[in-house]
Amino acid sequence: MLFIAEPTSSMWLAYDRSAIEQGEWWRILSGNFLHTNLNHLLLNLAAVALLWTLHGQYYHTGQYLCMLVIFSVGVSIGIYTFDPQLQWYVGLSGILHGAFVWGAYQDIKYGIFSGWILMVGAWAKIANEQIAGPSGSIAQLIDANVAIDAHLFGAFCGLLMIICALIWQQNKG
Repeated sequence: MLFIAEPTSSMWLAYDRSAIEQGEWWRILSGNFLHTNLNHLLLNLAAVALLWTLHGQYYHTGQYLCMLVIFSVGVSIGIYTFDPQLQWYVGLSGILHGAFVWGAYQDIKYGIFSGWILMVGAWAKIANEQIAGPSGSIAQLIDANVAIDAHLFGAFCGLLMIICALIWQQNKG
């Protein structure tokens, strides 16, 4: 729905470092749910569908929404704190990387071997992006620079959630 309201929605809701510094804190959450163009939106929706197909059995609606909010805030805080040159950001990709890591962990937890493959693959992709840089063809498709640090921060949010779950489980049991 936010895409239909473009460019107004980006003007008021995109992650914009200077606007956040002026007190528009909601952009920390909302910027992750906007997209640069229809291709960007469709890529992210395809990833959501793929993740749901892979790991949807692990989610209840409330937990899933809570996870999206936590990852959204985590990605934005990561960008704000560790990537000061990134002034403007939109997209779900950081959140999706966090959800992918969390889902791979769930597979591992339930003894599904492919979870290990997914986990290693996710971190290999992120490492490759950090070393080789973003995909030029994706940047062209979405008409924007690919914010690879958002992918890294999202994956770290997923890892942090795993660590918290393990600590909670250990203290509970």
